[in-house]
Amino acid sequence: MTSLEEQLKNPVWYSLKETHKHFLVEYDGVQFYNQEVSTFGSFFDETKTVKASNNYLKNTDHFFFVSENQTPLIDDTKVFLEKKIEGCQMVLNTLSDVSIIEEIVLLGNDYIDEIYNLIWLVMPGYYRRRTYEMGNYYGIFKNGKLVSITGQRMQTNLFIEVSAVVTHPEYTRKGFAKQLIAHTTKEILRENKKPILHTNKGNSAIPLYEKLGYELTRDMNWWLYRKV
Repeated sequence: MTSLEEQLKNPVWYSLKETHKHFLVEYDGVQFYNQEVSTFGSFFDETKTVKASNNYLKNTDHFFFVSENQTPLIDDTKVFLEKKIEGCQMVLNTLSDVSIIEEIVLLGNDYIDEIYNLIWLVMPGYYRRRTYEMGNYYGIFKNGKLVSITGQRMQTNLFIEVSAVVTHPEYTRKGFAKQLIAHTTKEILRENKKPILHTNKGNSAIPLYEKLGYELTRDMNWWLYRKV
């Protein structure tokens, strides 16, 4: 088995090799998620990303290559780089003691639309309805309304990523995100897996993640490409 440290250097790749292998779309050694679930792609050999990108774009208009330090190659007659999101990976060291006073609900299939709508309200752009299938989602409700969530995204036999940390603008600064991240982290630890997360460099939420016990470990960049 590949070590945790090696998996964390290329989390999309190893997620698609293990837990999410049923979502795998592969072109000549370059791995992508089924575009209905996610548009993340991964590689080791950047010389293969040109043809693979062209093939993947037959079924979607955009995708991300996720890479620690490699630069993908593309066919610029068919694909253009919209932006490079300079991100970072954080890995849990020791979870801080967090008082969970809200009722946190495991969100079943009945909440797919509410999850989708809340994420698109706060972070519009790239979440897909079937992204929900990548892992468990948890939420806090107020007056019958879903107002804050966290989810699980990339995962293998060794780690699970905390993702989709979203709170409705009318319900921020109430500690909901902190409690949800702590709850989701505990659920990952119960599976004897390492909790990780990814965020943009300079994100104002990084101090919160650090207070919860997450540590910055490496760069993890998102290259967003679109069809010409």
